[in-house]
Parts: sequence; C-alpha cells; structure tokens
Amino acid sequence: MTPILPLVAAVSLVAGLVGTAPAASTRVVPPAGSRPPATSSSPVTSAGVVQHVAALTGAEQRRVLDYWTPRRMGRALPGGLLGSVAKIGRLGSGALPLGIAAARPPSPAPARPAAPPREYPASPATATPSAPAAAQSGASAPSVNTSGARWAAGGTVTRTTGRVFLTLRGVDYVCSAGAVRSRNLDVVITAGHCVKDGAGAWAENWTFVPGYDTGSHPYGVFTARRMFVPEPWSRHADDSHDLAMIAVNPSGGRHLGEAVGGQQIKFDVPRGTRAFGFGFPADPPYDGEHLVYCSGAMHGDPHGQTRDQGMRCDLTAGSSGGPWLSSFDPATGEGVVTSVSSFKYSDDPGTMYGPYFGDQARHLFEAAQRA
Repeated sequence: MTPILPLVAAVSLVAGLVGTAPAASTRVVPPAGSRPPATSSSPVTSAGVVQHVAALTGAEQRRVLDYWTPRRMGRALPGGLLGSVAKIGRLGSGALPLGIAAARPPSPAPARPAAPPREYPASPATATPSAPAAAQSGASAPSVNTSGARWAAGGTVTRTTGRVFLTLRGVDYVCSAGAVRSRNLDVVITAGHCVKDGAGAWAENWTFVPGYDTGSHPYGVFTARRMFVPEPWSRHADDSHDLAMIAVNPSGGRHLGEAVGGQQIKFDVPRGTRAFGFGFPADPPYDGEHLVYCSGAMHGDPHGQTRDQGMRCDLTAGSSGGPWLSSFDPATGEGVVTSVSSFKYSDDPGTMYGPYFGDQARHLFEAAQRA
C-alpha cells in the first residue's frame, strides 16, 4: 500500500538507507501470530481500543509547539514516501505505511489470495506533471463526481479539515485529518498509519492544524494528549481498521470544537452511498497547500482483501487520514464522517479505499470523547 502526503526530494534523502531487496508492495501486513504484547503505555480496553498518552502537561505541549517551526513544517515528508522508495528498494517493513523503519528488515508477506499489492497513493519522486486545471483554479461549483479538484466553495469543511504534522522514528511527516463533534469538543479523526505504524512505534510531536491553507493556521495548532487506534491495527496493521482518533489539547484557551466546530460522525451506515473525500495531497500534481476533494459513489473491495469501501479519487500522498463525508451539503460544507482515506491498490491508482465504520470505530470514538 502507498501513503498519501508530500515528497520533497525523497530519493536523495533516503538513498543511503535503501536496501536491495525487491519490494512487491509498499506495505506488507505482518504474518498471523506476530502479536506483540500490549505495553503499559498502550493498554488495550475490553472494547479492543489501544491508547497512548501524548502531551499532557503544559511543558510537553510547549515542547511540541516549539518543535514545529515553519521550516520543519515545510520540510516534513509524506507517508507516501514509502511507496516511492519501494520502487528502488525496501525501506522498512510493510507494516509501516509511513515508511520509517529503515533500521529493521522487512516482514515477510503472508499467504493471501492473489491480488495486487495495496499502496498508500504516492507518485514517484521524479514525477512532475502539471496540476489539472480544476486543481489549479478550483471549480466554480462542487461536483458530485470528481476524482480530484481544489475545494473552492468554502463552508464548514474548510475549518474542520486540516493537516497533521508528526514524527516517527526521528523523521517528520504530514497527513490529513478532520474535527468531529464530540462531548469533550476535542476529537480529531485520521488514518491509523498517521498515528501508529501498525505493531510498531507511536507518533511523536503529533499536531493538528485545522483550516490550513498555504502555511497559515488561522484557528490554532492543537497538540495530541491521547491517541486511540483499534487493536487490529495496533496488532497486525489490519487495513480494515486503518483508523485513529485523537483527543487534542486546547489551543489558545479554546477547545477544538469551540474554534472550528466539527462534522457529525455515524456508524453502520448503509454501504454503497455517495461521499466527498477531503485532504491535502502533496505529491504531484498537488502541492499540499490547499484543500482538495474527490466525490462519487462508494463500492466494496473487489479483491476481497478488506472490508473497506472504495471511491474514484486521484488524491496523492499527503491526503492520508482525510475525512470522507456522506450526506454532504456543498452549500454549507457539512456532512457525516463515515470513513477516512487509507490506501490504494497498485493496479488501480485511481481508486482510494477507506475503512468501514462499524462497532470497532464506534468504540474508538467513545474512548476518544471520554478522554
């Protein structure tokens, strides 16, 4: 699978770290039975939710905020880096969609029915196509069927969607995420691989910038205080559960919900409905500086490898974790979050897949809004 964020001279950065082993996939799910024990920092609840404490104290929050200088934000790499690096050699195990385990050998792929490898959508580092006209200038009216266009209609979604900045194994990365309505006014939703690398490390320096546009942060920068992922993701990097929810700290004395509001979230929604997917793709033809969307009908995984739903979508690396909104009203920019951008199959880069929100997602949300 291939992540979805900005590349920024990825090959030159990692050339010295890349091995020579062939890579059939940018992420391989670890074999069954490789279940690491839960640690004290990652307790598992009875509902199958794994949590991690992030920045709780004022000093910890200030350290994270000080870490993200404009220079670091501008140089952060996308999770999509792994997809590009895999073309010239394996960097890290397939369980690490953000591509940051250069120090350990790849995990072997498990036996599976024949199907193309799944990828987090990422373009080769050398690709420099021109942005589509819609992505450059924005559409005058939102389309209910588009594989990728700049969002120019305004509304609530421009405030509730933002970029995520994080560090994994000493490397800075970016993802997308969205604010959802919650009792504590503090919940952000994104992809699991934007918070934890499957059975590996948790992200550090995790921050959410809602309403991001060309480097601005008009509503503040929100640091994570607690992170939550489903146990199947934490144990096995199970793509059907590539989901995370984060309880963030207030910014400037305001809770996230007070600053930007939030989208509704629902579970067990009938499959096959229409959705609008939002994010900040940063690989060409996009640059990560503007909100971009795709929209259309959702369908099941034709390979039967996951319980996810797919949608025609050209968003590239950087859009990982961006919210999918059903029952979306383009006039107000409001809808219901029913999935997030997760992965693409290598033989179909025009289709994005996102996890279906069932009971596991519901438990995750309940834990996050209680935090």
